[in-house]
Amino acid sequence: MAISNLQEKLLFYTQQKSRISSKLSDIQMQQLSASRQVAEKQLEYNSQLSDIFYEYGETDLYGELLLELQSEHEFELSKINTWESELEVQKEGLETQLNEISSYEQAWQKLLTNNIKVEFTYGGSSGGK
Repeated sequence: MAISNLQEKLLFYTQQKSRISSKLSDIQMQQLSASRQVAEKQLEYNSQLSDIFYEYGETDLYGELLLELQSEHEFELSKINTWESELEVQKEGLETQLNEISSYEQAWQKLLTNNIKVEFTYGGSSGGK
């Protein structure tokens, strides 16, 4: 196989790795956003919880409002957790692809190195035989 073909294949793998790394970076930013949203939801929940307690004390209405608030909070957190889980699955898939491409790239690099070594050590496949 010609050296230029091997170099072209290596460039293709480099491009694929770059594309996947970019997607991984995007997913990590989305995971960071999800973590931020969880913190914001928790702060909002704590604030609402305090407001309800100070406004209604320990009345029957307080209990009803507390249950409603807890239900809403759990629902919001479950949506974010589902999103985080989906992101984690995507991240794992991309990491697997990246590892696979890196393995291919290493194999092709080794093949290129051996091909160059043979070409220059023995004068190439057309030399003197």
